[in-house]
Amino acid sequence: MAAVAGALLPGDGIVIAGKLYSGVALTLDTCLLPHESAHCSPSRAHGLSARTEEQLRNRMCEMIQSAGILLRLPQVAMATAQILFHRFFYCKSFVRHCAETVAMACLQLASKIEEEPRRARDVLNVFQHLKDAAGDRRSSPMLLDEGYVSRKSNVIKAERRVLKELGFCVHVKHPHKVIMMYLQVLECEKNSRLLQMAWNYMNDSLRTDVFLRFRAETVACACIFLSARVLQIPLPDQPPWFLLFGASEQDLIEITSCILRLYTMRCESLATLQQQVEEMRSILDAQYNASKPAGLSSATETPTAGFSPASKAASPVENQKNHESPLSRLALKNACRKIASRDGRKRLSRSDERRNARCIPSPPRRRRSRSVSSPSPGRTKSHRHRQRERERARRKPYSSRRR
Repeated sequence: MAAVAGALLPGDGIVIAGKLYSGVALTLDTCLLPHESAHCSPSRAHGLSARTEEQLRNRMCEMIQSAGILLRLPQVAMATAQILFHRFFYCKSFVRHCAETVAMACLQLASKIEEEPRRARDVLNVFQHLKDAAGDRRSSPMLLDEGYVSRKSNVIKAERRVLKELGFCVHVKHPHKVIMMYLQVLECEKNSRLLQMAWNYMNDSLRTDVFLRFRAETVACACIFLSARVLQIPLPDQPPWFLLFGASEQDLIEITSCILRLYTMRCESLATLQQQVEEMRSILDAQYNASKPAGLSSATETPTAGFSPASKAASPVENQKNHESPLSRLALKNACRKIASRDGRKRLSRSDERRNARCIPSPPRRRRSRSVSSPSPGRTKSHRHRQRERERARRKPYSSRRR
């Protein structure tokens, strides 16, 4: 049924026994970003400029790549983490979510997906080392204090949020093998310079959103196309070679333009970019507070920027009636007895004690179980008697013993 459903369109269905059932489309084409959504991300809707968003994506993906190298992760895991990072921030905004925390969560999640898991503490230490190195500060491991516990908790929550927003669809198709296969078809697999340059362009393209807008086969064709142009290697053009692999010239030009823009773009420092995000966040918070109704409670004053839902103002347990335990009544009765004996007053009568003891559950009686192997008193006495006889016999001289 999965094979049949995979060939169906999302709006089609399957008729079984006269009933129409909805089909399931098992394809990665649903992970591609529509053309209209690529220019209208949630970050731009919150007022962040397109240039700032592009630079944030570039710098954070570069940090993911550097952290993956220090953690000794394979290139496939680092590529998966960068693509998951791009996917998440086309669902959510940079203004409402910390880019660094999401980057750490994506890297840890990708290490689990590619079966190369890393500890959360190692990921936190590596990102802290990269920040210290960028700021020319002395690098040292993070202390196990409240700040570390809070950051680790935020990373774990961010990882769950990434899975939730992506609908647990974290499969990524990489063009690493595709480049090798296409160069073999073009009989250029022995050209190591062409292969290495196409590989490098493909790794650099992970900092952009081309993997969200085009298929992996099209990105592989664009990397080969750009490498062949730089090295001036002729490729078949009658008909064009990329038509054989289902790519169009317009898509190749757009992908190569995105890749080349990385090398000419003047990127600002990460601290400057984060400051711009904080300014936009403060502006949004001010607008929200200005449009807030007058009777809104303090618990919902600002929209939640974290990864966990806001806690309720009162717990339902507080509204429940507190039942007095029998132990508290017993302690009260003992205290009354002590006070009465101290002041010389008359102690509680037996009837009062019985009446107060009715509500106190008495402990169950412990019965002493007699094991089957335990000897009876008579047998024990005879055993001791025989033991004393043996002791007397040992003390007698050898000549007086019975033979």
